[in-house]
Amino acid sequence: MKKTLSIAVIIMLMFILTGCRNTKDQNANTTTEKTYTSQSENTNTNNDNNTNTKEEENILEEIDYAKSAEKQMAKPEKGEQIAIFYIKNYGQVKVKFFPEIAPKAVENFVTHAKNGYYNDVTFHRVINEFMIQGGDPEGTGRGGESIWGKGFGTEFGDYSLVPYRGTLCMAMSSAPNSIGSQFFITQANYDKKVEENMLKQGFPSGVIEQYKTHGGAMHLYLQYTVFGQVFEGMDIIDKIAVVKTVAGDKPDVDVIIEKIEITTY
Repeated sequence: MKKTLSIAVIIMLMFILTGCRNTKDQNANTTTEKTYTSQSENTNTNNDNNTNTKEEENILEEIDYAKSAEKQMAKPEKGEQIAIFYIKNYGQVKVKFFPEIAPKAVENFVTHAKNGYYNDVTFHRVINEFMIQGGDPEGTGRGGESIWGKGFGTEFGDYSLVPYRGTLCMAMSSAPNSIGSQFFITQANYDKKVEENMLKQGFPSGVIEQYKTHGGAMHLYLQYTVFGQVFEGMDIIDKIAVVKTVAGDKPDVDVIIEKIEITTY
């Protein structure tokens, strides 16, 4: 179900979503240059595009979030390409991809994984009830690059992918076209306060209903590229999320990705 979403609607939704951040997430937006900075800060538009019509707002309401969530959360089909994270002292996490929605992000991640780029790289940033972030060979949150040697932009496709719990997303800085090698996996569970904020801020009713089932980092919707979904191993992600951290949300003891294997289901 492909839809054309105007710049005005995207701006409108980003403004709405920004209101749903909690204090922990706001703090997560102020650290190193390749971590979470709201993309809405970089969006330029004119006065005409700032006028949101009822018709434009209805586009988001027309998305069948129940159907799209079911597809997003389903296990991969036989023969479908997947990734297996081998995390030292923790175990395996399995992820499926959405190449039809985010082809560049998938190609970038898969190629890096096949080339061993992510071998022995850490999850350098961990925030319980938010996400775990890795993919930086430097382990600082400032390193890493795409397979093309330069950054690329966000991919939202038909806007049906939502950063529910367990989504694999590309990290970026506040600069346009800054996606490189860093990624994060959302870990947040459902929170009644978040639901209440979503209602107050005017989220589409369909996505609110799915949030109640699937949890997630809803303020990231249409800000960061969702290109994969964990279908096995969320218990591992939860164990990593509660490790002791030091300054910059860095784990006190390194959480190491030994390798990421690309295979078929």
